[in-house]
Amino acid sequence: MNKLLIVGTVAFDAIETPFGKTDKILGGAGTYIGLSASFFNLKSAIVSVVGDDFPQEYLDLLIERNIDISGLEVVKGGKTFFWSGRYHNDLNSRDTLDTQLNVLADFQPKVPQDYKNADVVMLGNLHPLVQSSVLDQMETKPKLVVLDTMNFWMDCALPELLEVIKRVDVITINDEEARQLSGEYSLVKAAAKIQAMGPEYVVIKKGEHGALLFHDKEVFFAPALPLEEVFDPTGAGDTFAGGFTGFITQSENVSFENMKNAIIYGSNLASFCVEKFGTDRMVALDKKEVASRLKQFKSLTQFDIEI
Repeated sequence: MNKLLIVGTVAFDAIETPFGKTDKILGGAGTYIGLSASFFNLKSAIVSVVGDDFPQEYLDLLIERNIDISGLEVVKGGKTFFWSGRYHNDLNSRDTLDTQLNVLADFQPKVPQDYKNADVVMLGNLHPLVQSSVLDQMETKPKLVVLDTMNFWMDCALPELLEVIKRVDVITINDEEARQLSGEYSLVKAAAKIQAMGPEYVVIKKGEHGALLFHDKEVFFAPALPLEEVFDPTGAGDTFAGGFTGFITQSENVSFENMKNAIIYGSNLASFCVEKFGTDRMVALDKKEVASRLKQFKSLTQFDIEI
């Protein structure tokens, strides 16, 4: 069975949207990626850090999903990373109300020995030096390395970010971040510039407007499924990344054609994530629902036309 190594935060979130608000709930990029990837036939492990205030029930949840947590460090006397945010009415923009790095401030990732030969590595949104440290610990070259990042690192750690970008095969960012990183407004030109930085593939996420996959001169577009209700977009991009890397890990195929399918699988899982606050929907989700909605995606994007 193929292995997926996931690096990212395991955290507490407090979220406010036009539909309500939560107290501290389970969140973090690593959590969303892991839960999403658990719908595929693979072995996965999360490399992250939490404080001893992190509930055992959350650790048990990850274990129940067959996620290896031997790389999830629990710091005695430490406090878990916490983020609080408020979404605007359109749910596409948000304000960060509070960020407490806590144990994440001194995080030194330790890759479990059994995953130093992982087939696919998913580097979730963290400091570029942490992402590089994980790659340094790999004993065999992964078939695919995927990196997610954000504008915060472009603002405060650009040299380090550019160094780790050189070492990855796929980068996933949103359209605003692609424009900032490349200095180009056109997403086609932006993707070409980012490919020149190192990654062979560029995935540009456009939220409710779908996702674009660029490889050399080839482009693929996947729409987002139109939903009646969106409660909370937190973690949707990470859920997408978990579906994308989970499918590729399971299928053992890193071609452009197969990545098209991976984009659809990622978009499909992300469409569930937004239906409830935090990780609630992903925890309650079953494989029959995933398969049923995948058929909706297929009907949404298939048509016959004479040319």
